[in-house]
Amino acid sequence: MTIRLARTISSSSLLRSSTAENSPFAAMAVAHSGGSRLRRASSSSSSSSPSSSSPSNKSEKKQKKMVDRLSAVIDSVNDRKLPPELRGQRNSVRSETDIINVVEQRIWHSMEEGQFENLPGKGKPLNLNTNPHADPAEDTLYRILSKNGCAPEWVELNKEIRTMVSEWRLGLRRAWTSKCNGDHSTWDESSEALKHQLRDINNKVFRYNLIVPFGRQMFGLKWEKELDRLEE
Repeated sequence: MTIRLARTISSSSLLRSSTAENSPFAAMAVAHSGGSRLRRASSSSSSSSPSSSSPSNKSEKKQKKMVDRLSAVIDSVNDRKLPPELRGQRNSVRSETDIINVVEQRIWHSMEEGQFENLPGKGKPLNLNTNPHADPAEDTLYRILSKNGCAPEWVELNKEIRTMVSEWRLGLRRAWTSKCNGDHSTWDESSEALKHQLRDINNKVFRYNLIVPFGRQMFGLKWEKELDRLEE
């Protein structure tokens, strides 16, 4: 009897579960429960969005404060680099000329006060054995050359070029004078020789510009400009 009762209860429960699974109303109920869960999740996320945005605003404010502090420190450091006369006026300093003017004013005030009168070594020749602005290796090399009566190649080449240019201009002036006196044959012969010498000089100038330190380069000679100088 007990076994029959258990079988009927189990069969009825299985029947109810199968009808619930096959029924569209059951599917709608499941869908409704899932949608309610989604709505609750979205509502909770929407309610939590202001709270999540507030930490980002705080971090942005902290970052802005940090940037402002760093910019203030940089401004103060740059302001200390200026002379005392220009401190606090960093925005009005437009170029290095303003700083140079302040330095010149200081020099003139010091000269008027006589601060340059009793300097050590006044009236004595300067010690030019060492150059503090030159490279130590080059400075040592130049001192060795000077002690042995020699000079760097570009110095010797500079002297040679200047001597050649002065002699060439003298020869050009003589030939130009003969042309002005009517001796055109002498001018024709001399001009050809002078043009050949001009090419030699320019070749030396080109070599000089390759080995000379930066800022000491020189220009070559041009035939037309030299003639214009004579006509003037």
